[in-house]
Amino acid sequence: MSFKVYTIINISDLSNIDFSEVVETSADTIRKSLDETKFVIKYNTEPSFITNGTVVPLQTLTHSEALILMQTADWSEQLVE
Repeated sequence: MSFKVYTIINISDLSNIDFSEVVETSADTIRKSLDETKFVIKYNTEPSFITNGTVVPLQTLTHSEALILMQTADWSEQLVE
């Protein structure tokens, strides 16, 4: 079982992502916040674009933390009952 790190990044950094270093394969496969100002990537080994400072994550999460975040109003449409 591999441990993945989930990282929230500003959408303005999308062009700096090297998709060969993360689980997602392209800008088309990332999960964006509803307002499209942030996105999430997953990785096992910290990518060079983070270690060299090209991209500064807004937040780094475990799988459990990411699941909780994805259920918030910023990331998921809320059903009205």
